[in-house]
Amino acid sequence: MNGAKVTAEPVKLEGFAPKDLYQRRERIYTRFVGGFFQRLRFFTGWPLLVGYFAVPWLRWNGEQAVLFDLPARAFRIFETTFFPQDFWLVGWLLIIAALALFLVTTLVGRLWCGYTCPQTVWTAVFMWMEQLAEGPRHMRIRLARAPWSLAKLVKRSTKHGLWLSWATLTGVTFVGYFVPIQDLFAGLWRLQLSPWSGFWILFFSAATYINAGWLREQVCIYMCPYARFQSAMVDKDTLVVSYDTARGEPRGSRKRRAESLNERAQLGDCVDCQLCVQVCPVGIDIRDGLQYQCVGCAQCIDACNQVMQKMDYPSGLVRYATERELLGGKTHWLRPRTAGYATAFLFMFAALTAALITRSTLEVDIARERGNLFQVSADDRIVNQYRLRIHNKGQTKQTYTLQAHSSIPIAIHEYEQLRQQLSSLPGEIIDLALTLTVSKASLHLPKADVRIELCETATGQCDTEKTTFLGLFKQ
Repeated sequence: MNGAKVTAEPVKLEGFAPKDLYQRRERIYTRFVGGFFQRLRFFTGWPLLVGYFAVPWLRWNGEQAVLFDLPARAFRIFETTFFPQDFWLVGWLLIIAALALFLVTTLVGRLWCGYTCPQTVWTAVFMWMEQLAEGPRHMRIRLARAPWSLAKLVKRSTKHGLWLSWATLTGVTFVGYFVPIQDLFAGLWRLQLSPWSGFWILFFSAATYINAGWLREQVCIYMCPYARFQSAMVDKDTLVVSYDTARGEPRGSRKRRAESLNERAQLGDCVDCQLCVQVCPVGIDIRDGLQYQCVGCAQCIDACNQVMQKMDYPSGLVRYATERELLGGKTHWLRPRTAGYATAFLFMFAALTAALITRSTLEVDIARERGNLFQVSADDRIVNQYRLRIHNKGQTKQTYTLQAHSSIPIAIHEYEQLRQQLSSLPGEIIDLALTLTVSKASLHLPKADVRIELCETATGQCDTEKTTFLGLFKQ
């Protein structure tokens, strides 16, 4: 503390080098492999593709069966039409989907990602097109390292042409869920698309081309939140793609069917062929243990089983297994977590099913007219005026009957004239003036409860709204 100046010199640590926190992406060139699980993925992926492209073309009662008509604010799914007032059902459906995802993940890991996720399915189609245009894995690697030439330009152009064609078809089909698809294709053929239709086609085509063609595993690893929170739902009893370390280690290469008993005793079953890494769409080594990048596609299982078969070893070195099973224990399928998810899912699903079954296609709302609370007519009757709003949520024209119920003798003014207006087209909302009258001598209280009942004449379905009748009363 004598005022001397102290200088600090940087400390040099030998053996340490600065590390860049940003790692350059290494392009993954996957090897295509067959097998049981890949055939299973074929039968889970193709129904999704066929359904996606075919559903907008289905017709129902002469109209597009599935159409989310945003300008009309009507979302038609076969016999049922939903409106913005029904969006609470969408929230309910999302909760059910989340519970189902949690339950499946707790039981069998990322089964959804590996077999049914659109990102996985569309990426598989793009990778198949890449192999079709550029050849198998070793030829694609060689082509990537080769200098540009006419042959390389042709192969790359063919690949991107296939990608762009599929992406455009995907974008047009997606917009076809919101715009009548026959009109959309007719306008596309004549180059007479609306600006918004053209914009969204370009947007979703570009999104498909980039996500499935270029980003691929980056979407699953960095953009999808499911990869991050799945670790909170996986436990020792979750069935996931696993490497049997006790059986496979120590790994090492060897001759096929030519090893001695001494060599067999010193090595595990893993021949270190690297096929499990080469077929992985996210580029991980399953032998390093379960990693959040793993999408559960089981390609490493099929590749390893084929190698085990060639080596005359039993299959299952890489397989679906639980951590408890690999440690020699018994898997517990029924546990508090799975029971809780299953109970919540079944309860919510049953409640949503009941809500859909009991959902009414008739919606009635009544509101008092602004202005005077009541009037007294020339024939000494108390008059209240309301606005009656009727929404036909069905797909057929409807006519209605109207009744007013109360503890006082209430009447609907000019009912015959009003009844002629009580009809609506599918999805139509009609707004009518409703006048109720009561004899002054019959009103003994300052107000009375009134129940307005509107019924469909064809189906007998009714909807009831409550309101209040106001007026004078005797002292």
